[in-house]
Amino acid sequence: MSKVGVIMGSKSDLPVMQDAIDILKSFDINVEVDIVSAHRTPEKLFDYGKHAHTKGFSVIIAGAGGAAHLPGMIASLSPLPVIGVPIKSSNSIDGWDSILSILQMPGGVPVATVALNGAKNAGILATQIIGSSDTSVLDKILAYKEDLKQMVITSAKDLK
Repeated sequence: MSKVGVIMGSKSDLPVMQDAIDILKSFDINVEVDIVSAHRTPEKLFDYGKHAHTKGFSVIIAGAGGAAHLPGMIASLSPLPVIGVPIKSSNSIDGWDSILSILQMPGGVPVATVALNGAKNAGILATQIIGSSDTSVLDKILAYKEDLKQMVITSAKDLK
């Protein structure tokens, strides 16, 4: 069974990252959550990044605010796909510091980046990555997208 690592730079990031955890669990994806600070626990970051693929992870979702080095550093160390979630932190410059720190990666070190505080989409993207090789997960994604479509159709009917 697939497993996604959800990591964040500090506990204060959890309210945002909870959306990724919740959506992954709704698709019956195993989730392992941890705090891995790029600046305060660099040894832990290196260990996590170098060994995540040996611990059964399929994808890593990394959320960080401010300088937001966590997603890029994990991506530099891991062969797994990394999805970055920029978080608007209390010391942020309207979130742009986080967005650009995660988005502007050098060639050879990709990080798929979602919107500011977009952890739900990170969870959905991780599920879609897993679904590309797991038909049971793919079927759940197809049902989820059909539900989204039906919600819009119902909303449109309610307007009339």
